[in-house]
Amino acid sequence: MAAVARIHSIETFGTVDGPGIRYVIFFQGCLLKCIYCHNRDTWDSQAGREVTVDGLFQEIKSYMPYFAASNGGVTATGGEPTIHAVFLTELFKKCKEHSIHTALDTSGFASIDDPAIRELLDCTDLILLDIKSMNDAVFKRITGASNQKTLAMARYLCEINKPTWIRYVILPGYTDDTASARQLADFIGDMPNVEKVELLPYHSMGEFKWQLVGDTYVLHGVETPSADVMKKIRRIFEKRNIPTY
Repeated sequence: MAAVARIHSIETFGTVDGPGIRYVIFFQGCLLKCIYCHNRDTWDSQAGREVTVDGLFQEIKSYMPYFAASNGGVTATGGEPTIHAVFLTELFKKCKEHSIHTALDTSGFASIDDPAIRELLDCTDLILLDIKSMNDAVFKRITGASNQKTLAMARYLCEINKPTWIRYVILPGYTDDTASARQLADFIGDMPNVEKVELLPYHSMGEFKWQLVGDTYVLHGVETPSADVMKKIRRIFEKRNIPTY
């Protein structure tokens, strides 16, 4: 039986989820409940449209000239794309056969003891790993779950020397302090596979999506961190010679 998955939407000319011009696939379903999620409408695993690997790849192929011109490729995000590990492994292997770069944007909330997860990570060119917080209690406040799976995935990616970009959201009252940033810098400082850290200031642009599904956005009124806060946090990583973006 052909592998199938449910997707929410596609962005055909993405420029922020990996290098170059990206064909970004937003998968349905997520096991975390992040309080700042800007894709709240992707949580429902039964929503969206069903796609097959062959059908989706036919859509991807038409963008190959743009990938070649910009060193771009395909990025899987969501939702949480690792929920669809078997499907994605098949899709990414097909991409690799056509020299299309692949990236996986993940929370890391998946078991690295699962052979399907390892196979997916092994065949992906670049991992965009979102570490919400090094502090487990803060991580639970943000996501409703523990950070142990995410940190285990980070260690595994280092073990297999998989090119990785760390994504770190600066959320006022949760992760905007220098101590939290220093914990993360210490954790990844000796990981040669980590190419850079993307410091992402919190924003509320996805709040309306919570309203559309009838859910409460608990961060209503929280402002974007100041330029001064962002500068202080960036300096922590720069002192460890960790490139930031």
